[in-house]
Amino acid sequence: MHLKVLLPFEIFTEKNDVIRIVAETIEGSFGILPQRLDCVAVLEPGILTFETESEGEIFIAVDEGVLIKAGTEVLVSVRRAIKGADLKQLHRAVEEEFLNLDEETKEMRIAMAKLESGFIHKFAEFRHD
Repeated sequence: MHLKVLLPFEIFTEKNDVIRIVAETIEGSFGILPQRLDCVAVLEPGILTFETESEGEIFIAVDEGVLIKAGTEVLVSVRRAIKGADLKQLHRAVEEEFLNLDEETKEMRIAMAKLESGFIHKFAEFRHD
């Protein structure tokens, strides 16, 4: 298979001789072999594992995103990715960087919603005066 991991502004990695891929979804681990039917999967923050004939197993910590398999092409589009050989370190990176940032994003969205709501109320009061 041909695997391409895409970030918002660059190609993170591209491999041609991929034998298998394992990704994490909301439903659990999701495995792909070359003969698997075409599919789309929503990825959650976790470890993307793939194996090549020349390099063996490779691990990448990925943020949430999408995986698309069409024929022998597999595209993985994620917001952030970290490559590493130490699985413990990658799991820690997922927990510390990706999951914590998601909490910060949620808090920021709540704050923005409160600001927008306050602005709309003030604008409505101003309009009625």
